[in-house]
Amino acid sequence: MLPGKTDPRLISFNSLRKSIGWMSVALSPAMLLGNYFLADCSYIQQSISDYYFTVTGDLMVGIMCCLALFLISYKGYPGEQLDEWLTTISGLLALGAALIPTNEPLVQSCAIIHLPWDTNRSLTHNLLSSLLFIMLSLISMLLFTKGRGEPTPEKLQRNKVYIVCGSIMLMVIIVVPIYNQLLRTYPDWEKYKLVFWLETLAMTAFGISWLVKGGLFLRDKPMVVNQ
Repeated sequence: MLPGKTDPRLISFNSLRKSIGWMSVALSPAMLLGNYFLADCSYIQQSISDYYFTVTGDLMVGIMCCLALFLISYKGYPGEQLDEWLTTISGLLALGAALIPTNEPLVQSCAIIHLPWDTNRSLTHNLLSSLLFIMLSLISMLLFTKGRGEPTPEKLQRNKVYIVCGSIMLMVIIVVPIYNQLLRTYPDWEKYKLVFWLETLAMTAFGISWLVKGGLFLRDKPMVVNQ
């Protein structure tokens, strides 16, 4: 017998969305706190990707792989093939970014493992990460804002959140390479760890978008029927 809709073995769409959201929001804090408490290292890495080489590297890869598998598993609304395609592609990009690391930072870091310097590997990681954020921003702005029938006031508010979150992710994609170019002229700016904080902002925006989609915030109010 096929499992029914109430089968406890099945995970609901909203639970899946909220899981994606919480993991995204928790990624950067987990890296910071993990290195501080497990490695006695309070030095903030230049980017989230640089944590691959630290004591929390396995945790980062694990979270990214979970996000990837959840995104691949997400099917969207029945009959909406675009939802499934975009989330599946996003999941594959996240999996690639998790398993193909960037180069180890040359400045002071909390690194405990080392890999040979490989420009092509680093470029591949950066390309996958950039494409991932572009896809996630499109999901937030183009798919999450869709609806059926007359939108409720809460739906209109949610749409604003989706657009803002998607715009933040796109902004980060544009600003990070510009900042990296400016570092060649102003190397002292490295102390601000701007790439890490921008990536944290993008991951938080991504997480909030999915948490809202999962019904944690701004849910439609139940209709009151007059008797």
